[in-house]
Amino acid sequence: MTAPIVGAVDCGTNSIRLLIARPAATQLTDIHREMRVVRLGEGVDATGQFSPVALERTRKALGDYVDLMIEAGVQRVRMVATSATRDAANRDDFFAMTAELLGRVVPGATAEVITGDEEARLSFRGAVGELDPAAGPFVVTDLGGGSTEVVLGDENGVHAAYSANIGCVRLTERALHSDPPTDDEIEAAQDFARQRLSEAFAAVQVEQARTWVGVAGTMTTLSAVGAGLTDYDPDVIHLSRISLTDLDEVCRRLIHMTRAERAALGPMHPGRVDVIGGGALVTLELARVLAERAPITELVVSEHDILDGIALGLLD
Repeated sequence: MTAPIVGAVDCGTNSIRLLIARPAATQLTDIHREMRVVRLGEGVDATGQFSPVALERTRKALGDYVDLMIEAGVQRVRMVATSATRDAANRDDFFAMTAELLGRVVPGATAEVITGDEEARLSFRGAVGELDPAAGPFVVTDLGGGSTEVVLGDENGVHAAYSANIGCVRLTERALHSDPPTDDEIEAAQDFARQRLSEAFAAVQVEQARTWVGVAGTMTTLSAVGAGLTDYDPDVIHLSRISLTDLDEVCRRLIHMTRAERAALGPMHPGRVDVIGGGALVTLELARVLAERAPITELVVSEHDILDGIALGLLD
């Protein structure tokens, strides 16, 4: 029997991403991988609901993804929605839209809101699949727009996971209003990040970790900027390593840049310009705690994350 072609869609606070893949041994072979910044969660932290404009941006991107999946012959599909969708009062509008579009690929398919715990476990599965098990236990951090997952595990699976209610969009909208941010804004953002992440580090005993793996757009962008890339190159970024010293320098530089200075960086996605400072502040707090509690001296950045975990789950 021919192995099925699968389609995985991850819709977060900031971006919507697609992976179309076929199985190859214990891993996946990409047919198509794409990310678009749609900022679905724009304003949700303040208003409690999706804006019509954000929903329309998401509808357009998902419609294009559906066309790609049909063209590729996708037989199984799963779309997960994460932090912003958990928080929005008008999420029924979102689900009606996804059911209409995904039903063109597989009848009855729709998006599903996953818990922070499942989000963490899917991210872990996708992130560590290509790493040497001897480098574990691993702590995987998935820094998204509205939440940050901290996951500890090894080759046998996840030992502990926590989804903290903080991400690059949420922190930016809450605290970073000036261009560039003022010292008072940065201090307030640092305090908020420390408060929210302390809950994660209370639940996940990172002292056991031997390798830190970072996934999602903030982490990959920090790696690209740190490497001095003139263009974003996922092949260079995937499984790249950056020392905590260099990571600290890159984060602080981005935090204090103006919007125009960030936009001028070659590997910076236009949709990440406004929120990369918030992501850098969350990253600094993650790095601070990990350096204090575990023998961690560098960050390994993976291009494979929750999307890959979703796709692998479709093959179980």
